[in-house]
Amino acid sequence: MVLNYQISSPETMERAICELGIVPFFTSAIPGYSIKELTQPGFWFDGEEDSLGPWDWKIDCLQNGGIAYGKFLCGGKAAFATVPFYRELMNVRRATTTPDKNGERIMEYIEKQGSITIKEVRALLGVKKGQADAAIGKLMQQCRVVTGAIERVYRGPEQVYNGWQVSYFCTPESLFEDFTTLHTDRTPEESLDFLVDQITKLTDATASRKQVLKVLK
Repeated sequence: MVLNYQISSPETMERAICELGIVPFFTSAIPGYSIKELTQPGFWFDGEEDSLGPWDWKIDCLQNGGIAYGKFLCGGKAAFATVPFYRELMNVRRATTTPDKNGERIMEYIEKQGSITIKEVRALLGVKKGQADAAIGKLMQQCRVVTGAIERVYRGPEQVYNGWQVSYFCTPESLFEDFTTLHTDRTPEESLDFLVDQITKLTDATASRKQVLKVLK
């Protein structure tokens, strides 16, 4: 693998995302190609307050702008992408998918309110958390919704933060206000080829097309 990052801080994590362009959060079909595998041992989060690592650092990465975060790679798992890469993926996904009825209701809500949380999705659709997560996940997979912001949740009398977070979901168009940044002149087929080529280069051509497509599914 050509990837040789040693993530050990919010800054090194953001640098890795920006240089890679698009990368899964967790392990994928391509060995070594994930934030988890690029994180130095001891920094990967385990639920303890003093070792949240990338789970917490993703908040800083999003706050700095220019990075999309959501469940849009590996069949609906968490991933990061810079705008130049995300717009190509968006071009591919939106050409072949449409929101279902629940998705349409969520999109209408976001259009009016600007964003939505899982709690608000549950209330809007009258469903349990798992179903709300699935509805948002489907929209993220279609590149119609991204995580616009994440807030840390402090609990108890001592206001302890141990990794609990609240995510606010919005459209890519509202997150990246200049809509022209999301425009590409490529056809969906050309966008897919672009992404495959770029990821293949990142892995020094060791990843097969089949592996890359599994990541991009």
